[in-house]
Amino acid sequence: MTTRANKSKKIMVTKRRMKTQLIRRLLLFSICMFPMLQQAQEYNLPLHSQYMGDSYFLLSPAFAGLGDNIRVRLSGVTQWVGVKNAPDTQSIAADGRISDRSAVGLIVFNDKNGNTKQFGGQLSFAHHLTLSQHPDRFLSFGASYKFTQFRIDLNDINDDIYAAEKDLSENNSNFDLSVLYRHNRFYASLNAINILPKKLKVLSDSEPRNLRNYYLYSGYVFRKGRYHMEYEPSILFQYLESDGRSTTDINMKVRKIQDIEDYMWAGISYRFLNDQLLKPLALIPMVGIKKNNFYVAYGFQFNMNTIQGFTRGTHMVTLGMDFMQGISACRCSISPNMR
Repeated sequence: MTTRANKSKKIMVTKRRMKTQLIRRLLLFSICMFPMLQQAQEYNLPLHSQYMGDSYFLLSPAFAGLGDNIRVRLSGVTQWVGVKNAPDTQSIAADGRISDRSAVGLIVFNDKNGNTKQFGGQLSFAHHLTLSQHPDRFLSFGASYKFTQFRIDLNDINDDIYAAEKDLSENNSNFDLSVLYRHNRFYASLNAINILPKKLKVLSDSEPRNLRNYYLYSGYVFRKGRYHMEYEPSILFQYLESDGRSTTDINMKVRKIQDIEDYMWAGISYRFLNDQLLKPLALIPMVGIKKNNFYVAYGFQFNMNTIQGFTRGTHMVTLGMDFMQGISACRCSISPNMR
């Protein structure tokens, strides 16, 4: 009996060690491969599906100031639940008009992925023009200045590649440009992210200098007045210039309007690599509610790739508040997907 118990104990210890080694290898792989993995998100707020939580300004500075109030959205994303030191991101975004046609916005974010840490801020300006009022056609332009501090802590990593360094960090500034077209309840925005090449000080031999990528975001709001319902299909296309990789999000939201300013909604997003249409990266169901200027939304991302075998998905939470309501004299500040 003692021999059998000892054997079972050894098996359990062996399995626990194997799991621990797997997690350590995954995190070490992320560090060693960080020049490749970070091309799409380094020096930028990591993009998941937070924008679906009525946070379109996270995607494009041209959305700043659309609506009749100042909007504040606090978002938190916890990835790979069940894995120690998995990616974790927090952000706060605020935007509002400074005149009938112009607006400003601010984003501050903190991102941690194992031994890599990223903290940054983004200051945006948008200007809205009226092309015609019958029908409504508007054109908006946006620009953002970004400052980011990126750091790698190697104190607990034993690897010959980084033997001479224990802390790598650098600061970087960049700019985003965007344009938004609206025709009644149709909208489409084109955004150029990180338009300047990156200035490198650390890992300069292996890191890419070109972090430029592009977002195309478009959708339409269908309204059913009898039941106070809205249906909003949308699509987000992302393209990375340096290596030609691209992804697509196909989204659907349904809103139930309870009052002029109050509503609840449910939605789902399907994300995939464009060269693997039938092999999704993730499936993300979401729900949200806005009541008396307070807003809350929750989403859960089901990872559909190989990492799903040892994680419990990704949680996304958005909290918000709208205040200082003021009707603009220009219809150009009305959004098709905002009250």
